Amino acid sequence: MADEVLYESADGLKLFARRYGRRDSASKVLCMHGLTRNHKDFEPLIAKLGEDHDIIAVDQRGRGRSDWDPKPERYAVPTYVGDMMRLLDLLGLREVALVGTSMGGLMSMVMMHLAPERFTGVVLNDIGPVLDKAGLDRIAGYVGGSAAVASWEEAARLTEQVQSSAFPHFGPEDWMAFAKRTWVEKAPGEIRLDYDPAIAASLGAIRIGFKERLAAWRLFSRMKSRPLLVVRGEISDLFSARTAARMVKRHPDASEITVPNVGHAPILDEPEAAEGIGRFLDRLRR
Repeated sequence: MADEVLYESADGLKLFARRYGRRDSASKVLCMHGLTRNHKDFEPLIAKLGEDHDIIAVDQRGRGRSDWDPKPERYAVPTYVGDMMRLLDLLGLREVALVGTSMGGLMSMVMMHLAPERFTGVVLNDIGPVLDKAGLDRIAGYVGGSAAVASWEEAARLTEQVQSSAFPHFGPEDWMAFAKRTWVEKAPGEIRLDYDPAIAASLGAIRIGFKERLAAWRLFSRMKSRPLLVVRGEISDLFSARTAARMVKRHPDASEITVPNVGHAPILDEPEAAEGIGRFLDRLRR
């Protein structure tokens, strides 16, 4: 079962989320996607987890069915975090597990800093306090750069062209499924990436120098009060094995899952990821 959730941001945008599973479940989960994705990014994981959770997957502003922001400077983590806290308040949810992929993981870290009492635990998918430049450069090379295409086959081909290094084992069916989650048919023969191209400007605000890394590790240290699961793609170019190991070492209740032969970022329906996240969420519920 899935229901639409329509709500308004503090600055007047109409935002969208989808709610899956059982409303009476003690396991409440908020799933937050990466830079260019949307709520559909989590549907493969949700299918693996089954109906035994109450899961809210969101479209951040500028993505999917949420409004595009007329002020692109608001495409930033603090704004997204404000939207998420508003959503939780509107739904009346006080104890929630967070699952954050890439940008959604950075949001999770900030949310834990702001209100740790509201969150039962966190899954960080291929993200941490240190971001590798190679991955950032690769992402900057494709965000906002694709024009409309006339067919889903072309959308799948372009998706493969951009993402093949992260998913070398994918076949035609996988790429078509990926395209269906990340493109949208605006009109017959007009298929576009399902986000506002203006989100690309937010990459320019990212700094990865010593001061920024120090501040990010301090932010990470605020997560120690809740269990943490770190998921890493084995061949990720954004999130290194060294950073993942350091995170687990610094956190008193953390574990790591490495998804073999996958880069940034795991889909989370991989057996290692889906089973590990399922066990983690069951533990938080208990």
